[in-house]
Amino acid sequence: MTERYVWDLQEVDETQVAVVGGKGAHLGGLSRIEGIRVPGGFCVTTDAFRRIMAEAPSLDDRLDQLSRLNPDDREAIRTLSAEIRRTIEGIAVPGDLAAAITRALAQLGEQAACAVRSSATAEDLPTASFAGQQDTYLNVVGPTAILQHVSQCWASLFTERAVIYRQRNGIDHRTVHMAVVVQRMVFPHAAGILFTADPVTGNRKVATVDAGFGLGEALVSGLVNPDVFKVRHGEVVAKAIAAKQRAVHALPTGGTQEVAIDSQRQEQPALTDAQVVRLVQLGRRIEAHFGGPQDIEWCLVDGVFQIVQSRPITTLFPLPETRDQENHVYVSVGHGQMTDPMKPLGLSMWQLTAMVPMHTAGGRLFVDVTRRLASPASRAGLLDVMGRGDPLIRDALETVLDRDDFVPSLPDARPGGPPGRGASAPIETDPAIVTELIERSQVSIAALERDIRTKTGPALFDFLLEAFEEHKRVLGDPLSMQAIMAGMEATWWLNDTLREWLDEKNAADTLTLSAPDNVTSEMGLALLDVADVIRPHSEVVAFLQGVEDEGFLDELAKLTGGTEARDAIEAYLDRYGMRCVGEIDITRPRWRERPTTLVPVILDNVRNFEPGAAERRFEQGRQKAQKKEQDVLSRLRALPDGDRKADEAKRMIDRVRTFIGYREYPKYGIVSRYFVYKQALLEEAERLVQAGVLPEKEDIFYLTFQELHDVVRSNQVDGRLIQQRKDAFRSYHALTPPRVLTSDGEAVTGAYGRDDVPAGALIGLPVSAGTIEGRARVILDIAEADLEAGDILVTTFTDPSWSPLFVGIAGLVTEVGGQMTHGAVIAREYGLPAVVGVEQATRLIRDGQRIRVHGTDGYVEILP
Repeated sequence: MTERYVWDLQEVDETQVAVVGGKGAHLGGLSRIEGIRVPGGFCVTTDAFRRIMAEAPSLDDRLDQLSRLNPDDREAIRTLSAEIRRTIEGIAVPGDLAAAITRALAQLGEQAACAVRSSATAEDLPTASFAGQQDTYLNVVGPTAILQHVSQCWASLFTERAVIYRQRNGIDHRTVHMAVVVQRMVFPHAAGILFTADPVTGNRKVATVDAGFGLGEALVSGLVNPDVFKVRHGEVVAKAIAAKQRAVHALPTGGTQEVAIDSQRQEQPALTDAQVVRLVQLGRRIEAHFGGPQDIEWCLVDGVFQIVQSRPITTLFPLPETRDQENHVYVSVGHGQMTDPMKPLGLSMWQLTAMVPMHTAGGRLFVDVTRRLASPASRAGLLDVMGRGDPLIRDALETVLDRDDFVPSLPDARPGGPPGRGASAPIETDPAIVTELIERSQVSIAALERDIRTKTGPALFDFLLEAFEEHKRVLGDPLSMQAIMAGMEATWWLNDTLREWLDEKNAADTLTLSAPDNVTSEMGLALLDVADVIRPHSEVVAFLQGVEDEGFLDELAKLTGGTEARDAIEAYLDRYGMRCVGEIDITRPRWRERPTTLVPVILDNVRNFEPGAAERRFEQGRQKAQKKEQDVLSRLRALPDGDRKADEAKRMIDRVRTFIGYREYPKYGIVSRYFVYKQALLEEAERLVQAGVLPEKEDIFYLTFQELHDVVRSNQVDGRLIQQRKDAFRSYHALTPPRVLTSDGEAVTGAYGRDDVPAGALIGLPVSAGTIEGRARVILDIAEADLEAGDILVTTFTDPSWSPLFVGIAGLVTEVGGQMTHGAVIAREYGLPAVVGVEQATRLIRDGQRIRVHGTDGYVEILP
């Protein structure tokens, strides 16, 4: 096919990104929408860019060097990218290419003023916004200047910020090509940006217009504050008119300059309300064409709006799909589990095994609570449970409820929601109940392991669908639910009542220390026992310090003491190897699959503890809880009606110690089952790889359970779908999941609304009493942990897999979590002061800073 260097804008649309780049493709698409005016122009294609790159063979070596650089090595990137830009700008534009550009320019008028804009092929995609990564030149006049600026646009693919952006996002420099858009320049009265969804809250029903006088450059470059208008349902609902002291205007000879605005005009709106509403109507038409919210650059010329750019708003959190037009309120599941995105197989497996319907958006799970909020009876119970778990979620829900028209009111007849804080669950305080529940779970898992062994192909999927029903039956066992609620309600009763009777906050935190039957806290202590086996053998310790390969357990047996060390680690993996960070996502690598994850924690335990630490820790906690119980009961007996109060408290203390440890067991059961499911599915994936259906077995993680079932039946897979899912998953990491999301797209953030903390302190939820000072260790990956005694762990979220770290720290701070999430439960078990739900803790607290954690009052101070 003949290379074609120039296309008229009218000839292209958004399907031709590979030819004219993201900006050019979007502009071509815009110019085809009825009623949308786009300044005329043409695109210099990526064929032209490739031709230029081929003119300088030395660029190949430099691109190789560039791809090998660390994205954090700013100096090396700056030097090398500047060399590449100089080389590209120094290449003479070949005669036939220059002639093609000059001919297209003659169609616009050879001396017409033009805007010359870079348009990269990886720009303005639904999954990555490259806004501002490459360059735009305004008011360029004459063929010589146009050619020079086209060269500068080609070179701008290698600006320092563009190179770093690609490296951080895993985009190969060679796969991105640069087209250039040359458009007739417009000289507007006003210009600015229209967001068809509110870029701050995400609300898809609210459009935001930023407007200023002259060219839009003044706003984009931050030279002036814009007028800001908000439009909902066709009317301006809010506006802020700025004092616009300066504007950017075009010069007759080319280029632009800043000019001062006459003082009488400075505070005049750049647009009338009627113009703003008209602009938003155009924006809605553009949004409908492209199928999603848009960030649109516009100009007002002689009373007519011209659109000079439109790209997707990539920072908005996506919406769960619904089949109706009703209002919906969604609560994040991740804020009680993990906030990282999950892969499609993980999402669909959790949906198939969850006790309530779950919706997906942005790689995260949400529960629709609209019906429960609509009925006053279920609303109270829901808000109470949510508030105890995460006060920010409760506050966000109340914010939505305050908007009278969003959640409809339903009669109370409909039963709804999780139980509120009614009377204690009607079961005896009997440890045998917990023993029986654990045995039931173990028998069910053993049957699953036995029966799945013979199942392959479509029969495996039929078997798994039945297994999911058994999974839910065990999870929903009424006795199990009663045991969990009994422990939680006893905790709430003790905290509320002892605060009232003894003016003591969070008394249950000490009373639950070293509670029996907690499989997660046992897991942390058991790794101390593993360290005890390894510590005496210096050769084993030295070997573990250099371990990188997952096959290291086989190598251990060759060392003195290595067999005992291997057996200890193997025994630990037999009991806990199904766990890992983010374990609700079945696709995450388990400890049994990646045992090197545990090595740094084992080595920390070897270094920081003496032999027998596990047993001592547990016994110290048990004695502390016993002492606390005696203290509380004796103080109660001294009160009026003291014997009754003491007896009631004693009943609740016994109840909490009997049942609170079991709170962690159902999750252990879920994850144990998940590992069995996963191993069977990976064996199926291996067969698909052997049959040439899939390139690699982990590709199944990007299919839903049903899609994988179809692939196994048909022996055919859509490779493009898997690639799209991989790209989408990568993009989800950049999104911050909201605690509460509405069907309008609004991410509703709650507030603590507290004034009882010192100025500058970071507010959170108190979940484990005590105050501790120490060095903050900000750790986002458990494999990177390097802790010393007395350190305070600061992280985004913890799940049971983090428990082995808890034995070696002095306190805990997390960004998400509630009273009954795993981190809080284990912090109390180990007696660690802990504050959770601290917004942006990992950004506001620097690694190595000294902090003071107020676990009783729920705040963190950063110390000088």
